[in-house]
Amino acid sequence: MRSTAPVIDLPRLQRLLEGVNAFGFNAVTGGYNRTGYSPEDMAVRDWFAAQMREDGLAVSRDGVNNLFGRYGPAEGACVMAGSHLDTVPEGGAFDGSLGVCVALECVRALRDAGIEPRTAIVVVATAEEEGRFGGMLGSQTIAGVVDPGWLDRASDSDGVQLTDAMAAQGLDAQDALASAWPKGSIRAFLELHIEQGPVLERQAIPIGIVEGISGVCNLQVRYEGTANHSGTTPMEMRADAFAGLAAFAAGIPEILGASGVPGTSRITIGKVEIHPNFPHTIPGVAEFLINIRDTSEAVMRALRAACLERIEATAQAHGLAHTVAEKSWLSPVTLDPDLRETMRAEADRLGYKALVMPSGAGHDAQTMQSLCPSGMIFIPSRAGISHAPEEWSDWADIEKGAQLMLNTLTRLSTG
Repeated sequence: MRSTAPVIDLPRLQRLLEGVNAFGFNAVTGGYNRTGYSPEDMAVRDWFAAQMREDGLAVSRDGVNNLFGRYGPAEGACVMAGSHLDTVPEGGAFDGSLGVCVALECVRALRDAGIEPRTAIVVVATAEEEGRFGGMLGSQTIAGVVDPGWLDRASDSDGVQLTDAMAAQGLDAQDALASAWPKGSIRAFLELHIEQGPVLERQAIPIGIVEGISGVCNLQVRYEGTANHSGTTPMEMRADAFAGLAAFAAGIPEILGASGVPGTSRITIGKVEIHPNFPHTIPGVAEFLINIRDTSEAVMRALRAACLERIEATAQAHGLAHTVAEKSWLSPVTLDPDLRETMRAEADRLGYKALVMPSGAGHDAQTMQSLCPSGMIFIPSRAGISHAPEEWSDWADIEKGAQLMLNTLTRLSTG
């Protein structure tokens, strides 16, 4: 029987997050480096697995190194909660890792309160969520939506193949195809995450309840012109690959204005490489990634079509050859409305002001929704900063988000 109401132990949660962030810390920049399948990523998973074993959870891993800790009945469906432990290069202290730590703290709080769940709770630390290889391999594996052809094609921005990165850690990428959870095995998936944007902080609201998650499309573009002497080649006789890139970038506002939706559409250029990268030589090659996001799949497809049209037009205008490869596509998702209402009701009981809002960033919950009802809790990000060493969330907000997660998990696992 329940002896006390479960309560988050904030100092214990802080210590757990500090333990996670001992891995991959760069003392010079203040950033964290635990990219998917790096030694730091593998090491933090081993450490977190040990923490769960010490807490009496039944720990397991699958073929892509998703990490699971089960609390409660050994058989039957579960409620799954967690996020990811990997980071972007020079990432922050809270992105993903906070959600995994909160999930384990919730189990600890239930145990401390003497509560035995009727439905097992599974804490999960998903693998390769941050998109080093262009997808969310961990949650896609659990949900059974991995594209077999993508496994062999996937590579990171440095050209490292996913298959090679996994093999270096003793893993076989093809095992992703045999590691899906069956329909009905997960009754609900819950994820707590930092907002990674400025909305909650600016409105002084401690809790966000996510209604839907933007889709993401990544296009790899290569312009090929002619490298030549920058002093002897007249401007009108150049085939300057960088000039083509710059012209495309300058046209992004026009693309968004014609094909996007104000407030939800995003187009970003990243990972730009120029060859040769030397001021005395006209760039002969320019390679870059285009990141397209929106909460509507139809809008995303319109934006992608507009980008492809502009890429071709810009190449012709500057005398360039070009290639485009779609590196990844994640469709936008509406999260489960019943879970959303459950979280809203629990927030009301706790006296927490909450905002129902979309997510502009991709998360494991959007993939998990294809397998089971999924829900997300946001907490504010200071100045909206994420994916950077300056990433920060106040512990008072974290405590509220964690308590809401705990109350929701308690309701789902004991009812």
